[in-house]
Amino acid sequence: MEHSPKQKRSGEDGRRRAESRRLAPIMKALKAVHTAASPESMAPEDLERQRRGQEVLGRLIAPIAGVRWEPFNLEGMDAAWARPNRGHDRKHAILYCHGGGYTSGNLGYSRPIASKLSNVTGYEVLSFEYRLAPEHPYPAAVEDALKAWDYLMYLGYGARDIVVAGDSAGGNLALVLTHRLKAAGRRLPAALILMSPWTDMTASGRSYRERAGLDPSLTLEYIYAVREAYAGGADWSDPGLSPLFGDFSGFPPVLIQAGTHEILLSDSVRLRDRLVSAGIPCRLEVWRDMWHVFQMFPIRRAGEAMESIGRFLLEQF
Repeated sequence: MEHSPKQKRSGEDGRRRAESRRLAPIMKALKAVHTAASPESMAPEDLERQRRGQEVLGRLIAPIAGVRWEPFNLEGMDAAWARPNRGHDRKHAILYCHGGGYTSGNLGYSRPIASKLSNVTGYEVLSFEYRLAPEHPYPAAVEDALKAWDYLMYLGYGARDIVVAGDSAGGNLALVLTHRLKAAGRRLPAALILMSPWTDMTASGRSYRERAGLDPSLTLEYIYAVREAYAGGADWSDPGLSPLFGDFSGFPPVLIQAGTHEILLSDSVRLRDRLVSAGIPCRLEVWRDMWHVFQMFPIRRAGEAMESIGRFLLEQF
């Protein structure tokens, strides 16, 4: 039976309303994680609130069926593998760096995106719980990322067998890790997957202010607070903190995804421009009406974004 345009619009409106109701508690938890009223939000009690919020957020988003979650201890650091139950590609792996402004985040928060990445690519995905600021400021998280990278080398993966992925501050970490490997003269990963990456701690992009009224989760005050907790007193333009300002020559291909409704949009656009200027293959996808790290949510557009990641990686291998 063929439906009229009016019936189709009504059905689509109904799906959107149902999706909005399903997302309501998740968006509330997201706001609790990322919203900070003042720099004092990095006080211990507020940090604890944000970290609990991320745990709740991870639990609210159901794990992907058909993907095993296998926690383990990596030389004193909590880590976990996401592995497809079906037959899958054992020659390649993804090293996934979670977000959270470098001040929050854990394996529970990592699980939704890590599971989705494993499901859509057929790769095994390694997540790790890097040390958090302000208890462990920069460069503790970078050191932990290098430990996770070296663990994959120990397992027998070559650098060109590995994709490094990250969202938000995890996107920052993925870029900084790649800069570090390059500076050390080491081989670089095969590709980078960056979801709403935080690339500029100077917060100099136009979207920090122009998109402030659209962003449902991040605020400029939050950005100021977490960067101070992570590396207070440092030069925010240092590529170790703002990888946007680093040298991208020799970098691997990069896929960047961001939403129109986020204050970090400029970080993605300017990163694309820097990569293209350096001659690096780069694809930027800006998803209309989407918010910061929308890929982790149980919505149709998130599934489409993940499928795009899968197609991008098929092109690389």
